[in-house]
Amino acid sequence: MQFEGKKLRSEQKFYLHTFDWASLRLRAKSLLISDRNSISEDGYHIRSLYFDDIHDNALFEKNYGVMNRKKYRIRIYNKSDHSIKLERKTKYNEFICKETAPLSREEYDRIERGDVSFLRNRTEPLMQQFYYGITVHGLKPKVIVDYTREAYTFPHGDVRVTFDKGLAAVFNTMNIFDRNAVPIHIFRDPREILEVKHTEFLPAFIRELLCFNGSLRTAISKYSICREYMKHHHLM
Repeated sequence: MQFEGKKLRSEQKFYLHTFDWASLRLRAKSLLISDRNSISEDGYHIRSLYFDDIHDNALFEKNYGVMNRKKYRIRIYNKSDHSIKLERKTKYNEFICKETAPLSREEYDRIERGDVSFLRNRTEPLMQQFYYGITVHGLKPKVIVDYTREAYTFPHGDVRVTFDKGLAAVFNTMNIFDRNAVPIHIFRDPREILEVKHTEFLPAFIRELLCFNGSLRTAISKYSICREYMKHHHLM
């Protein structure tokens, strides 16, 4: 599906008890294709630096259930600067769109220092709009979110099934490359997050895969969970 020339995907999210995750991952391994970016059986590490404006609109819109909303983040994998991405995730009712543009380590370091002038020379609309958000709406870093992602794919329907484990928020820095970053795990109980995304259709056998005990679909935002945790514990 497309909207305003953008590719939209359907997204479902569930909380999983560790026992459910162990059972589901066995079925996923037998039916789906392991993501090629995985570096071990556990998958790969994701670290994202989220931005919000001076009014925290991204946070409030999520908490109040605004159906059309967006948020910006800079994302890296396995704590490496090999791939640095600026992403904007936009929600249109029940669908999502993710736009991506690459950043060099030098460009990231400039953003981290507060120098975003180079963004004016980037031709991608995403970069131009990110620059506008920073200079006009006061976008700035709010929280770093960490977790390990175990991902599986299925080509028909462009399906992606992910288990996101060990959700944590970094409380002592806003630099995603800070070697002294200290993540704090968010959940006290043994809980993981299952995400299922597809573009065209969701095959019946994958729908059946999701029929596990307590499979309640939930509106989960790692960004808002980590922000609220930090606020509640006076860590920001």
